[in-house]
Amino acid sequence: MAFSESYTCDICGTKKGEGGSWFLSWNDCLSNQTTGTQPVVKVTRWNIDHAHSPDVQHLCGGRCVNTLMDRFMTEQHEDPNAPCT
Repeated sequence: MAFSESYTCDICGTKKGEGGSWFLSWNDCLSNQTTGTQPVVKVTRWNIDHAHSPDVQHLCGGRCVNTLMDRFMTEQHEDPNAPCT
């Protein structure tokens, strides 16, 4: 019996096929002395081992990475003192 996985872009809903320029993203927390913690977004190229992590977002290309970053920056601008969650 064969095992099959499927991934969907968390921004636009595109299904992952063979190839393409897929990326992974996750939120992290940066500690500093003045504000305590600060939310951070990390992005890396596709890696099947990391794609299984429950906290990772799957992104189908540069446009969706940019959309993710735009949303993150908008949230940070609206609440610059928001702590990590």
